[in-house]
Amino acid sequence: MYFPTSAARQLSSAPALPAPAEPVLCLASSPRKSLFCSLTRSGVSVWRVRPSAVLAHLTRTPTSLAEHGENQYVNWSPDGQRIVVQTTRSFLVLIALEYIPNETPYRPPPLVPNAQRHFLPGPGEALPLQSIRMQLEGVIRIEGTLLSVSPRKDYIVFSTSSPPAVQRVPWPNVVDGDTQAPDQHVWAGYDSWIINDEEFPWLVDADVQISQILHFKLGGFEAWITSDGRVYLVQLDEGDHIRPSVSDGSAAGEEAFQHAHLARRTDARQSVDSANLQQPQWQGTCIHNVEPPRWVQKRRQTDPDSQEPAYQDPRRAVAVVINAKFSLFAIGTYGGTVEFANLPSREGVQPQAQVLRIPDAYSREATGSVSAMEWSSDGYVLAVAWEKGWAVFSVGGRCLAWNFGVEYEVDEDKFRDAFMYGVLDLFWAPGNFELVVLARTSPNKPDGQLFAIPFAKSATTGQHAPDNTQYAFLQMDDRVLVYRGADQPDMSVINPEADVWQHVKIPQTYLAANWPMRYASVSADGRLIAVAGRRGLVHYSSTSGRWKLFVDELQEQAFAVRGGLLWFHHVLIAAVDVSNTYQIRLYSRDLELSNQNVLHREVLFSPVVILSLVDNSLLVYTADNTLHHYLIVPTADSIKLHHCGSISFDGVIAVPGAVRALSWMIPSAQKQIGDPVDDLAVATVLMIVGGKLVLLRPRKSGSQEVKYDMQILAERIEFCWIHLRGIGTLENSLWGYDGQGIRLWLNALAIETFSPTDEAGGSRVEDVKESVNIPLDFYPLSVLMDKGIIIGVEHEAATRYSLSFTIFRHVTSTHLFLRHVLLFHLRNGQVKEAVLFASHYQRLVYFAHALEILLHSVIEEDVTSSQDGNHPSTSSSILPITIEFLDHFDAALDVIVGCARKIEMSRWPRLFDIVGNPKSLFENCLESGRLKTAASYLLVLHSLEQLDNMHSDAVRLLRGAIAAEDWQLCREILRFLHSIDDTGATLRDCVRETELIEARNGINGDSSSH
Repeated sequence: MYFPTSAARQLSSAPALPAPAEPVLCLASSPRKSLFCSLTRSGVSVWRVRPSAVLAHLTRTPTSLAEHGENQYVNWSPDGQRIVVQTTRSFLVLIALEYIPNETPYRPPPLVPNAQRHFLPGPGEALPLQSIRMQLEGVIRIEGTLLSVSPRKDYIVFSTSSPPAVQRVPWPNVVDGDTQAPDQHVWAGYDSWIINDEEFPWLVDADVQISQILHFKLGGFEAWITSDGRVYLVQLDEGDHIRPSVSDGSAAGEEAFQHAHLARRTDARQSVDSANLQQPQWQGTCIHNVEPPRWVQKRRQTDPDSQEPAYQDPRRAVAVVINAKFSLFAIGTYGGTVEFANLPSREGVQPQAQVLRIPDAYSREATGSVSAMEWSSDGYVLAVAWEKGWAVFSVGGRCLAWNFGVEYEVDEDKFRDAFMYGVLDLFWAPGNFELVVLARTSPNKPDGQLFAIPFAKSATTGQHAPDNTQYAFLQMDDRVLVYRGADQPDMSVINPEADVWQHVKIPQTYLAANWPMRYASVSADGRLIAVAGRRGLVHYSSTSGRWKLFVDELQEQAFAVRGGLLWFHHVLIAAVDVSNTYQIRLYSRDLELSNQNVLHREVLFSPVVILSLVDNSLLVYTADNTLHHYLIVPTADSIKLHHCGSISFDGVIAVPGAVRALSWMIPSAQKQIGDPVDDLAVATVLMIVGGKLVLLRPRKSGSQEVKYDMQILAERIEFCWIHLRGIGTLENSLWGYDGQGIRLWLNALAIETFSPTDEAGGSRVEDVKESVNIPLDFYPLSVLMDKGIIIGVEHEAATRYSLSFTIFRHVTSTHLFLRHVLLFHLRNGQVKEAVLFASHYQRLVYFAHALEILLHSVIEEDVTSSQDGNHPSTSSSILPITIEFLDHFDAALDVIVGCARKIEMSRWPRLFDIVGNPKSLFENCLESGRLKTAASYLLVLHSLEQLDNMHSDAVRLLRGAIAAEDWQLCREILRFLHSIDDTGATLRDCVRETELIEARNGINGDSSSH
């Protein structure tokens, strides 16, 4: 999904000032991610992300440092107009930013016209650098020891330790501002909440301080980390003030429930104590509980003034981030572990946490404490920084990349990638194509802390379209990568060294002005590619090797793609926003890109959330919770969309923006004799809502109104494929990846519906177990259905002693899924179905290898069952039925002997009891002319001591090899005969009987020459 690539860029953190360079303490990105600031002991710098350059720097005077303390942490205001610096002496330094549009902080040197073409702007570098002026707005003195600061729109929230409290103060001159709406309540006072049982009854232990206050704009939630290591999900109830709502795309169903849950608790509290109606109250629930040992509690009673906890619990939380798009949170602990858990959906239910694992980490025990974490803007991956390394995890818990030091020796004097040894802070750049990290200080490199690690990501993270999941399709900062192994011979697909990725660079003129790329789409045949950035779009044909761009730049900048891109043959379908209106446009690849060449425009009344194409049916899901069905109708000279109908999902989907994938399945009868216009009324709709894989089944009520029953197949699904025209058993199959392996539901239309009734009288549906589970040790990107292979990639980091940097690359990996589907049939006694399914793949060169893997797994399963106390004859062994299945294929004899030679000899009696006497199999091979297979059985017969003293079987096989003039096989047989008899007598006798070498003087020649 996300994989580091190429090499990291190093950014210079030292300002161009005569002052000495200081180590960077932390980073903070602006709300829009276009800027970030770096904080040192005495100064703060404002950077632009792309191009990476310092726009302004402010250095505090020695008097200010002595009076107010050194810089400690930094935060941005939600509007990006202020920076708040927390000092070591409990002061808040407010810095105002003034954006000057008519000035540029850098003046490029003059270039002659011939040299300008060698200095073209890179991705996102076409827009001029904007000048910023930093002004000291004031200093706020905080009574007590300041612990944490969280700026908001109208005020600043902070916590103190003496006394333990949470307080808020307004911004300077907030009442005079004109940013408030006329009917919106403006608060301009001061509030303080003392941490005790009365103010905070929901705290597990009220004898704590609030160490960190973290606010998450998406969903309107915030999280508190207390000094005892617990984490609370909290919200401020303002009474008459309007509570923040869940915006589109910001949360899933559990978050909407959580809002209502908090409202109910607030109402109950207000009904009990009416005196608190005017006082804002904090409401919360514990989402990470840490129970300290009893001796720690006793020590706390004897030393109540201790600032630091006496006992450092490994599970004590030090960082927390909420993923509103997938309704889960991640907690980093003091011991270095990272835990995933779903947001609480009902009162009293504590979500079960999942501890993330770092695979093959030779320094796993020495990761150190978690120092920072951040989700990508699409919610698919989490970046984690430790004291001694860093890693990236998918939303399902798969570790995609990790580095804790370097594996091989490097030149410490030249090696510059300090982030390989530990990271202090990090954040994702716009588009999530780069991870900006702050490395630990190096004694001999004071200016080597800031790095930008480039990433390649799957196109499904931006748009989960069927064609994007059919091909392994990756996006990078300046190009797209298309996997072409499906068009290559079979051996090229399974060869990891084969270079089967096509790199297609995005045009520089478009990329420089419209970075980052938000959408990328590939056609069903893989020949056409379309990408869309900040504004406009471009498309590419691999046949001609050319991109097409808008001729008129004003037309390109007049719209933005929102909702996705799809290819229908040579026609590009785009959901766009144009001047606060929403359209679906159709462009032809054969025509130039312009407004005059738009084939069709369909006006919508709500923004498009996602597009999907099934055959010639276009599915459009909009932000007003409505699914529209269009038929793509070719005309004599153009193509248009015919609106067949729409249906609302109100009451079914809580948050429309949480829908990540969309498709449907049509019953066979409707496909054959039904009218396509009526597909919407009978189709089973497939969606990924947040992280849940959901089936919506239609049913008609008494008034013939179509209603849907929701069935949740699985949770924490990252992406899925649906194969409507799969091979044999795989028709209408559903493939979902949950971070650990692929879960496969065969014939998703036939999944049984269970609707038990809960106490409230509503229906609830439990998760549906998959038909097949395919564990993988790499990250899958696509399924090559006709080749029986799952394609994926895994991360590699390479270092050399002669290089000063680390090289990141992704390596293609494959996995045969045939045996998993065949095992499903065999376990259910479906030999006929298994033979029919396998017959579609018997032309593949590695078909026999796939069957051999199947037989090997069945034998090991049979042995395990026997060791558990079940006799093979009475256990549910599928070995006999597997042999029966293999007998339907010509490769059966090769598969059996190939598997026998790879397993322990202790398994042979059980195998040949079912397969038959190996001597009979040897005779069958000789009769059918399979001499190489017979040679393998000869080794088995020798191991079982079933060869006679005259070695007549070896002689007959050698005669057959001579007759077939297979001299390589002759050499192998002779080598075998020499190995079983060191005296050479057996070899001489066989050579004499076969007359391979003419005898002279009663002694044969040296067989080694043959």
